[in-house]
Amino acid sequence: MKDNPTLTLMPVSSLEKIFPDERPACNPFIVSSMLLNERFSFQIAYHWDGPRMADVTINADGPLAKWAKLSSVGLVPSEYPCHPDTEGFLLRRAPGLFPDPLYPIPDPDVSDPTHPSFGTSYGDSLSFSLVSGQWRSVWVSIPADCSLPAGTYEIPITFAGSDGRVLAETSFRLTRISARLPKQNLIHTEWLHTDCIANWYETEVFSPRYWQLVESYLSAAATYGINMILTPIFTPPLDTAVHGERKTVQLVRVTVTDSGYSFDFEHLDHWISLCDKTGIQYLEFSHLFTQWGACHAPKIMAEKDGKLTQIFGWDTDAASPEYCCFLQAFLKVLISHIKERHLEQRCYFHISDEPSREHLASYQKARSLVVSCLEGLPIMDALSDYEFYKSGLVTMPICANNHIRPFLDHGVPGLWTYYCTAQHQRVSNRFFSMPSSRTRIIGAQMYYYGIAGFLHWGFNFWNTQLSRYAINPYCVTDAGAAFPSGDPFLVYPGTDAPIPSIRAEVFLEGLQDMRLFTLLEQKIGKDAVKDMMEQYLGPISFDRCLDTPDGLLALRAACHEKLEGMTPY
Repeated sequence: MKDNPTLTLMPVSSLEKIFPDERPACNPFIVSSMLLNERFSFQIAYHWDGPRMADVTINADGPLAKWAKLSSVGLVPSEYPCHPDTEGFLLRRAPGLFPDPLYPIPDPDVSDPTHPSFGTSYGDSLSFSLVSGQWRSVWVSIPADCSLPAGTYEIPITFAGSDGRVLAETSFRLTRISARLPKQNLIHTEWLHTDCIANWYETEVFSPRYWQLVESYLSAAATYGINMILTPIFTPPLDTAVHGERKTVQLVRVTVTDSGYSFDFEHLDHWISLCDKTGIQYLEFSHLFTQWGACHAPKIMAEKDGKLTQIFGWDTDAASPEYCCFLQAFLKVLISHIKERHLEQRCYFHISDEPSREHLASYQKARSLVVSCLEGLPIMDALSDYEFYKSGLVTMPICANNHIRPFLDHGVPGLWTYYCTAQHQRVSNRFFSMPSSRTRIIGAQMYYYGIAGFLHWGFNFWNTQLSRYAINPYCVTDAGAAFPSGDPFLVYPGTDAPIPSIRAEVFLEGLQDMRLFTLLEQKIGKDAVKDMMEQYLGPISFDRCLDTPDGLLALRAACHEKLEGMTPY
């Protein structure tokens, strides 16, 4: 160790991933701009060459300090960072530690790093430890609800030891532009797995604690641009081994009666009230048939002869008369309830997730059982085969971004896109191993092609593949070496609310890019915006991503230049 150890600070953009064993290769990022109602983030990368030092304080100063939220970028393991045949630029292919969770820097008086009070004090000196010989970073965010007026603000940042001695200092200059992003038009859903919440927090489904947690996760989702949520009218038949099952989270109470069935929507209505409270606009009802083929019924529990009993599941053929009668009875009552609550413009339905061409017949049969009952409410499903749309089986396709070209070529209106573990050849995704620019560019791609919605399956899937058992997401980030780390979940469990990730922040930045382009379009027209995009990013296609963040940052700055002086939106 050095006799006079040095703390090196380097402001960098949110699009850099700081690894402990590698000095950032980028230039310092010390000046930027933001609109009045967007969320803005940057990082302070740092390296300490002395012995471990505890109780270091970091202090942000200036008018923006009371708004700035500081988080420590944590490291988590990845045993399976990418598929062997992954194409496109990757940061690393080898297993190891990757930067991802954003731990609010703790108050010195609190020892639990996931304590809910962490990060809730703004503008105060907050304490953490310096690790010897490693590059790490502090994430600095200015929230969208910051009320400071337009102008240029300096943010001095100081690191000091427990004795008050200044170890290092730096500064960041941020200009707030007098314009506002328009409302997000894209419908964005990330599948919330409430069974994983109940499992991690060891709480009973529908208990007061459960509902508190669901509300906190819905609120966090809304913060990150998620405005549609998977709504488990029945326990979702997703990522479940054949003849396996997941914890029951069924919102609709079913009772078997002498004349058929009765339905109670108390839990569903409470769920909807939480969505209203937290800003979730759209309800995505869970799938009515099993995944990958629509061959069976989901697990459905009912009160029968005074006992809670499973009445449908893996042993139920999707086309069985019993399930057909049940579905028709249920959907009739559900649609009536939707109309009574005036929810018609907010509700979407699924048949079966990710059907392939071999499932055309079973999917068609399943769809025919329910389509007339839904009275024209939209049906959407994730798929990769254009034939499902061409044949009329899926009128609202959610197309994988690596199979989207035929849908674009045929001008499919209102097209959605998605990605998951299988989308790893040159396209955008959110794996740990990918540069953040490869994650963020999806916003530019979706704006350019007029995409209406985006779906991802893993907001908080804290299970192994097929949900054979639950995992600790701080230790297992790849669903048991099944999916590249970063695919199964976007948030980590905190004490009372989720811990976000840098991927959640960066994806939100992509959504904000879409809104920025939409705002600029009002001034110069969409063709001119597209020309600007191509000038800075090159040809725009879903199978072309950037290796570095330079183009995205330069394009954003150019858009801001054109907006300066524009009447606030």
